[in-house]
Amino acid sequence: MKIIKSVKEMANFANRIKGRGHTIALVPTMGALHEGHLSLVEAAHNKANIVVVSIYVNPTQFAPNEDFNKYPRTLLKDKTALRHFEHITIFAPSDKELYPDTFDTWVEEGTISKKLCGKFRFGHFKGVTTILSKLFNVVRPDFAFFGEKDYQQQLIVKKLVKDLNYPIDVIICPTIREYDGLAMSSRNKYLSPKERKAAAVLYKTLIRAKKDLEGGETDYRRIIVGLSRLIGFEPLIRIDYITIVNPDTLIEIKEIKKEKVLVALAARVGKTRLIDSMIVQPK
Repeated sequence: MKIIKSVKEMANFANRIKGRGHTIALVPTMGALHEGHLSLVEAAHNKANIVVVSIYVNPTQFAPNEDFNKYPRTLLKDKTALRHFEHITIFAPSDKELYPDTFDTWVEEGTISKKLCGKFRFGHFKGVTTILSKLFNVVRPDFAFFGEKDYQQQLIVKKLVKDLNYPIDVIICPTIREYDGLAMSSRNKYLSPKERKAAAVLYKTLIRAKKDLEGGETDYRRIIVGLSRLIGFEPLIRIDYITIVNPDTLIEIKEIKKEKVLVALAARVGKTRLIDSMIVQPK
């Protein structure tokens, strides 16, 4: 396992690998790796000659009132979790490496990023697209792997790659879930036992939506009211949004027909913000 901490060394390493005709897969993470991350690494390992796992808690995707200082930083544990994979390189740069004092250039997607989470996390996706652009430029991946759980993010990444002509194949992997359906997330570590138990209702809500839509329900308001009430039974949870949208544009669908839809939600369990979503085919 190779660990690189400087942009220059990472760029030189990538250039050498590409010069030999080998392929590179990038798995961008903020560390605190769990089985969801490892499933991405496994998929990347099966696709490319070299896998680069970036581990960097990116300050520019956190709003001032969010959990940047609290976010778990577990590099030693992360290295242990990756140890059984072959041909793994960890890129773990410092803030100064990626954001020197003179830094003042940003990359921002202008449409999808303004919907759903974009209404609640000001500047978040601007930080995401900027750091990904930097990683793409330095690592020069042929493939980049992301989880379906962050559905809005993966749409934005695909748009970023298309609009800026990055020669990268963006590969989306299925959401990995806990025993009770809760989507795996590094932020799950924040939850108290009571909050963790309450959080299971988020997946139950998606299953309820799936049942409604596959059962022929077409009244948007009736579905959303029912889902909101289901979550409302948990006093520890406050909803940011729950909606039914077009899975390509994230535009809200008020007239439900036979086309696939995305049921998406975000909620605060105690002080911890969690997201989840599910593609459903109405019948």
